[in-house]
Amino acid sequence: MAKQFPEISPALQEFILRQRIFFTASAAATGRVNVSPRGTDMLRVLGPNTVAYLDLTGSGNETAAHLRATGRLTLMFCAFEGAPMILRLYGAGRVLRRGGPDYARLLAAEFGGAEPLGARQMIRLDIDLVQTSCGFGVPLFDHAGERPTLARWAEAKEKQEGLEAYRRQKNARSIDGLPTGLFEEDPVPAG
Repeated sequence: MAKQFPEISPALQEFILRQRIFFTASAAATGRVNVSPRGTDMLRVLGPNTVAYLDLTGSGNETAAHLRATGRLTLMFCAFEGAPMILRLYGAGRVLRRGGPDYARLLAAEFGGAEPLGARQMIRLDIDLVQTSCGFGVPLFDHAGERPTLARWAEAKEKQEGLEAYRRQKNARSIDGLPTGLFEEDPVPAG
């Protein structure tokens, strides 16, 4: 039932673009495994072996900490409507910091230079394996729309204490205490 491919085909790229949500999975060598939902409006397919997404400020920054520790990242897409399928993209992820040249280049090229309030970083995945599976166990759901809550929260947070202060408090370390690298003063772990 599962099929493996070396890259994202045009048909699989179309499948990705039709989905409304994807999930990230990451882990350090020890500690907790993280799975996070993301909206596909912030995802871009950059080529047959590369995707990136604009990552918004949240209550944690586990993916960045795990990428710093191991670089391992998987993205999963599920068909919640239409023909069933699950698509996983496996590979090496890296964080592109706001203000860095790679971030600025991708923001201009892929997002029209528009950075939504709350943008924290970009995550880039260099894919070494693409896998599809049947998706027969994935339930059907109707998409009701995007939640406006995160944008409103970011706007209010920026007015209250500033997103930078919030990120320093909540996004500098993972729940297991690993540095996320969000701030330049964070030391890079050895080896």
